[in-house]
Amino acid sequence: MIFYYEKGMSRRLPPLNSLKTFEAAARHLSFTKAADELSVTQAAVSHQIKTLEERLGLPLFRRLNRALLLTDEAQQLYPAVSQALDIVSEAVDRLHRHEQAGVLSVTTMDSFAATWLVPRLGRFRSDHPDIDVRISTSDDPVDLVREGFDLAIRYGYGNWPGLHVERLSTEEVFPVCSPSLLENGPPLENPEDLKHYTLLHDDMRVDWRKWLLAAGAEGVDPDRGPTFQHSNLVIQAAIQGDGIALARSVLAASALSDGRLVRPFELALPANFAYFLVCPHGQVKRPKFKVFREWLISEMQASADDPVDQV
Repeated sequence: MIFYYEKGMSRRLPPLNSLKTFEAAARHLSFTKAADELSVTQAAVSHQIKTLEERLGLPLFRRLNRALLLTDEAQQLYPAVSQALDIVSEAVDRLHRHEQAGVLSVTTMDSFAATWLVPRLGRFRSDHPDIDVRISTSDDPVDLVREGFDLAIRYGYGNWPGLHVERLSTEEVFPVCSPSLLENGPPLENPEDLKHYTLLHDDMRVDWRKWLLAAGAEGVDPDRGPTFQHSNLVIQAAIQGDGIALARSVLAASALSDGRLVRPFELALPANFAYFLVCPHGQVKRPKFKVFREWLISEMQASADDPVDQV
């Protein structure tokens, strides 16, 4: 029996599962080995073969005492089925490889990209050389779908309706400075001593006024000193020894870990916002996204767990 179709006609194909079962049984010439390969019972293999034989209207196997042979019709069918399944399998493999590799477009804030994300991307590239992460920075809202981004890393309350939102990390705010500033400057033994130093500011909601109030420091002007638009700039100014910054723990983590910055005081205040991974719901199950998400969470955890001693 020959099945044929013309353009515009539906293909009259047997169920794919029965064809897969037939191919395995024909290749092994054994229902038992086919069942083992397909992780089903021998009875299930027999049922699928019977279904296919009924659909085709002809027998496919001849059963002898201790052998299983293909009928003449089955010998004609087997090469075509085997080739067709190979083609489908290769196409699925190519699609899977494409989903696991290629470009992953990420949008995030300037400060986070420069201070935290970009310095760590080398480790991701080393572990996943087939994925090219492309970083775009903007502090303004971005339409992920319209502008073609796979995901965003944002800082806020987490209220982005219509998107998959996952909190990555909370953070604290505390003073930091260069070790050389402490070595060469006036004594800094209690918060009141900050009056002898330049205070560095950015536009955080937890500012110097709130920290000084929580520390019980008197006689320190909370508005004195230069202001920077981005948090990475205030951290860079502190590293250069330009003054003492009120830093966010996530962005200051690397500089604290390698000794470019130190914490002169233990007091830390919780930040109002947190870091979130944000993406369209359809991205969540994509292999590239999963790999990057797992790496991101791991790096965030490692950064949070890295102990930093107070000076």
